[in-house]
Amino acid sequence: MQLLFFLILAAAAIAGALGVVVSKKPVYSALSLLVNFAVAAVLFITLQAQFVAVVQIIVYAGAIVVLFLFVIMLIGGDLPGVAVRPRARAVAAVAALVAGVLALAGLGYALVAGSPAATSGAVPGNGSVQAIGEALFTTYLLPFELASVLLLVAMIGAVALARKDST
Repeated sequence: MQLLFFLILAAAAIAGALGVVVSKKPVYSALSLLVNFAVAAVLFITLQAQFVAVVQIIVYAGAIVVLFLFVIMLIGGDLPGVAVRPRARAVAAVAALVAGVLALAGLGYALVAGSPAATSGAVPGNGSVQAIGEALFTTYLLPFELASVLLLVAMIGAVALARKDST
């Protein structure tokens, strides 16, 4: 059963990735990217890495894709006034119906089967906040600090390049 669930998620991830690359409209590419990020979050949950899944949804699906959509709308990536063809609308409705049925089936399965993480009393594991915090501030402290310095230098460089000279 887990293999079947993984294969369904893998197919959805591949479909989302192909949608990003193949789509001619940038808005559809961004929405396909959102699907891909959501599938990745579900895969993290199946690996018992709940914290990483939540970060995936909040940071990538929530912030990055919204930023992409704002930029696309700002530069006019989607032309207003273009009529949607009835066939495309029907295909979208069928795809939405299939996605909704699959989501409800997955929810029903999760409720009936029960998650081991939900029934075990939330024992700290590899994906828990406690385990990530301990690893981040003990084993990986130097790379963590180097990454923060690198991001700070990149931010200062971007501000220096973007500011206008007053001379």
